Parts: sequence; C-alpha cells; structure tokens
Amino acid sequence: MESQILLRDCAEAAGFSIFHYYRVFGSYVGMPVMEYVRKRKLAHALSDLVKGQRVIDVALDFGFGSERAFSRTFKNEYGYSPGRYRKLIDSSGIPVKLSLEAFKQNNIDGGVVMEPRIIRKPAFKVAGFELKTTNKNGVNRQTIPAFWDKYIKENGRQKLVDNIRPTSPAELGMCFPGDTGVENFSYVIGMEVADFKDVPKEYFKGEVPAATFAVFTTPPANRENGEFVKAIHGTWDYIYQAWFPNSGYEFDGEVKVDFERYDERSAGDEKIQIDIYIPVIKRRA
Repeated sequence: MESQILLRDCAEAAGFSIFHYYRVFGSYVGMPVMEYVRKRKLAHALSDLVKGQRVIDVALDFGFGSERAFSRTFKNEYGYSPGRYRKLIDSSGIPVKLSLEAFKQNNIDGGVVMEPRIIRKPAFKVAGFELKTTNKNGVNRQTIPAFWDKYIKENGRQKLVDNIRPTSPAELGMCFPGDTGVENFSYVIGMEVADFKDVPKEYFKGEVPAATFAVFTTPPANRENGEFVKAIHGTWDYIYQAWFPNSGYEFDGEVKVDFERYDERSAGDEKIQIDIYIPVIKRRA
C-alpha cells in the first residue's frame, strides 16, 4: 500500500514552512496541495486500472481504504465508474510529470490545468446553433463569448431540448472546419442526438467520427468579471503552447473537430468548470 502523503512532508521536502509552502503551491498550481495530491493519485490509479489491475487492489494501493470510497472519488473526478472508464481510456502508461512553471505562466490567463485524460469516444451526431467565425486576429475570442451570451439570453438550451431531442443533457461548444481558409470555422452550440430525422432544417447538423481525445478540465472559476471565459482561453493556450509540444501527441487532422463539454459542473456562477476535448494521435517518429 502506498504510504500516506502529508502536507508537512511536502513542505519539509521543499524547504518551506507548512504555511508558506501552502501559499506558494496554491499560487503556482491554482489549487490546494492535497487536492493536487488527490488528483495525481487518481491519475496514477487510472493508469494501473488500464493495465488490468483489480479495482480493489488499485484502491488499496493508493490509500483509499475501500473499493467503495475509491469508486465514489473516481466517479466524482472523471464522471464514470472505474470499470466503465477502463473501457474508454487509452493505455498511455504512467502520467507525465507536470511543469509547475507552465502552470504559473498560464495562471496569468486563468488556465491552470492538470494533464489530460486520453479516451476513446465512439462516433456521434450533434445538432445546434451555428456561428461562422475566424481565429484571424483573435476575432473568435470576441464573437464566441457574445454568441454564448445571446444563446443564454434567448433561452437557447430549452429550444434545443424542445426541438432536437438530445440524447444527453450536456451542451457542446464545437469547432467545425470552415469551407474556406484554415483560419475560418463554424462554432456550434449544440447537443448530441441519435439521428437527424426530427431536427428542424434551420439547425446545424454535424457528425464526429470515432476518435481518441485528450480531455482537459478547466480550473474552477467564477463567472464574475469574465473569469470563467479567461479560464477557458487560458486552458486552450496551455494545450497548444505547453502541452502539445511535450506530450507525444499531435492534433488528429482526420477528425478535425474539437469541442467544449458543458455539464452540471458549469451550472451556477461560482467554481464552474468544463471539459475540452481535442482529437489526438500519437506523434509520428
């Protein structure tokens, strides 16, 4: 069984008092020390699950005391039971070490994130509202938040539920390639659907093939003063500026569709989060 990791031991190893270490760590990583430890334990536990170890053995190895306690914590973090997630996850070995300096740099923009989960997602269909935009000169960073504001003010969620019969309550913010120029794309706010037969013709309809996705979770942020939007932008910056160059993965150009998933964690106004899905393939040698 793994020995218990204590705050005082971490502080001593870093050469700080407990109070100072707690403050410094929080400043760099954007979360309390022990929350970070819990997330890292779960990441390594997930790696062992993928290798075929029994759930009870993994739970005890990482100090959770019981399979039930581990499964509850695991599901709260990843949204699935350990057994279900094992069927989705891509076997990627030991979770990579994290760059706290990269965390610090991206924290300026609200984007301190953990390393992603790598999962295999089946093909799915989506229907929703479309915005044609461009990332040239950062235009999309103004148009997309405005699009969401309009969607919320006009009760867009209820319109989707009433008109497209979604198979999941989660809302998706998706980037589909445009017809002209690599900088142009369609941003779609939509939901997953079983098929398009009952979807009104004025709605966007798109399909995403089965693919491997790197799934990033944005740091908790409040809506006030645009902090939530900053957290999303910062996480995207982290993905392309810090994670991709050192990850061993590259963007899957065959899939071409990345998206944000808004579930119950994005409800309310405080400490809200979303997941960002990026299609990836192992980098070619």
